[in-house]
This record gives sequence, C-alpha cells and structure tokens, in this order.
Amino acid sequence: MRWSQYYPAFEARIGGHGSSVTDLTKNVTVADIGCGFGGLLIALSPILASEYILGMEIRAQVAEFVQDRIKALRNQNKDSNAYQNIACVRANTMKFLPNFFKKSQLSKIFFCFPDPHFKARKHKARIISATLNSEYAYVLSPGGVVYTITDVEDLHIWMVNHFNTHLSFERLSGEHQNDDICTHVMGTETEEAKKVERNGGQKFMACFRRVEDPAWPSVT
Repeated sequence: MRWSQYYPAFEARIGGHGSSVTDLTKNVTVADIGCGFGGLLIALSPILASEYILGMEIRAQVAEFVQDRIKALRNQNKDSNAYQNIACVRANTMKFLPNFFKKSQLSKIFFCFPDPHFKARKHKARIISATLNSEYAYVLSPGGVVYTITDVEDLHIWMVNHFNTHLSFERLSGEHQNDDICTHVMGTETEEAKKVERNGGQKFMACFRRVEDPAWPSVT
C-alpha cells in the first residue's frame, strides 16, 4: 500500500539513486478502528505529533467526510503544517486488518463506541471477539495498548471478558488508565463521547497492554 498518498507532507523518495518510487520514511503506528466522523483523529493529531495516525471506517460516505475534513484542516493550517499526521481510509477491518499492517507495527489501537449489536444472534458481528483479538495482537507491538470505550455496559463487559481471556493481553490498572492522556481525549473528544455527555449517560472505559509472546521452547 502506498501510504504517502494519505500523508503527502511526509512523502520521501525511497530506493537507490535516481529512483522515482516514493513512500513514507516510517510506518503508521496508531489506528482508530471505526473512526466515525474523525473527532479522535483530530484531537490526537497535536498530542501524538510524531506518530502517523490512521482512522479506519467501513461506511463509505463517512470515510469520505473525514477525508474532506482532514484536507480542509490542512489547508487552513498550511503555515503550521498541522494535521499532516492523520488520515482516513475506508476499510472493513474485521476482514482485512492484516492487509494494512505488518506484525507488531502498531503501538496504539482505539475502539471508540463500537456498534453494540444488542441481539444475541448479532454478537458475532461485534468488533471485539476471540478471533479478532488475535489479529489485533498480531499487528500490535509488545507493550502497545488497546483502548476501548462505550456507553453500553453489556458491551463493555463483553470487551473486557474477551481481552482478559486472551493470552496476549493484560488489563491496565485504573491508575495507569487515568494517567494516560489518550484516555482523557478518547472520553471527551469523539462525537459519540460528546453526545453521551450531553445526554447524561455513562461511559465505560478499559485499556489493555499487549504482552510479550512466550519464548519458543529450545530444541534439544
């Protein structure tokens, strides 16, 4: 995938002398899966200024809206070069996540107010599951963090249970969670978070660290 089309300010020539091939000099390291209208991307841009952040949205019109929103912000901030480190793609991450990222590429993954799929027969469509968590573990580097937030307690319990029972993740303490600026941004800056706040609803948050894979047993 040619990432430089999404982060044109960081495009660089790669390959040998005289090469016409261009791409980024470093990888995307932060993903907002189901990024909605881009509120978290925009809020994180100055906070994680040295990181390349990618929003992934399955709805075509919403993804196009976020792309246009980012372009407008870049044009409004040409002097400061702001918002050049964020981008959005239309993607079905439940099917194609490993097509976008290599093993251990990401340091942070956000799941903000995912679809709860209330009916039991639709639970298999939830973005968090035992199978999908293995894919998140594949693309997340050891020490990397998965951030989750929802206003549906049942979904919160579901997500916590699925990450707690996965050997590649451990839940972070509430103290660690409170000290992480990303959790504060996630809880206040997305469009859904603001809607929940206006309606006086509850927000349930949990964060999980990617643990090191166990060493392969030595061959004797």
